[in-house]
Amino acid sequence: EDQAMVPIFGEHPVELGLSNMEDELVARLHAEPLYPDLFAEAFPGEADAITIANAVRAIAAFERTMLSFDSPYDRYVYRGDRTALSESALRGLDLFNSERCECFHCHGGFNFTDNLMHGGTRIPEVQFHNTALYNIDGRGGYPAPNRGLFELTGEPRDMGHFRAPTLRNITASAPYMHDGTVVDLNAVLDHYAAGGRTIESGPNAGVGSESPLKNVFLHGFTLSDGERADLLALLESLTDETFLHDPRFADPWR
Repeated sequence: EDQAMVPIFGEHPVELGLSNMEDELVARLHAEPLYPDLFAEAFPGEADAITIANAVRAIAAFERTMLSFDSPYDRYVYRGDRTALSESALRGLDLFNSERCECFHCHGGFNFTDNLMHGGTRIPEVQFHNTALYNIDGRGGYPAPNRGLFELTGEPRDMGHFRAPTLRNITASAPYMHDGTVVDLNAVLDHYAAGGRTIESGPNAGVGSESPLKNVFLHGFTLSDGERADLLALLESLTDETFLHDPRFADPWR
């Protein structure tokens, strides 16, 4: 519920842009013919169920239903289906978990991220990483205003530090990185294989692999064409088609 308020009313950055427009938001919800009955059903006994608080509760309740655990990887690892992963994907899994590629350090665990909070969590795991996407000043600088944890702390060591997202359904979420400047998964592999991105010219020019702030596991690696195909096969195996095409999550106005 707390997080849901951020994109609605947040100003840094602006997302939905509804700061100081609470009354208008409620009016818009009232004006949608579907909503009065749906809100009344969801929040019975209230004189007027359409409120900001109830809208936020509804969003959070919906988000809690969005569980994606029916990918080929899940069927192989958690359901014992030995046919769910191809030989290529299995080789990719070995590469993913190898000290050569180091992917598992930031994208480990059942959710493929080192940021984990759930009902059974005793100590929340929250990690931030600089992936050497930029090095605009030779000191690891990232272009404003999207500079990660640094925007909150002001600490130079936090420049370019972001949380590692889950890799689940990664094939459906291009473009990549925090600012969407890496177009596809092949380019992602190029970035990590080089140990950081090099931008030849322009205001963001710099050699990311030389960033003093980059994560210690970004040391670069080489891949044969076959190994690249294997890693891509693993990433594709994280796609949950059941989840992606579940009609409950579809646009109700289409």
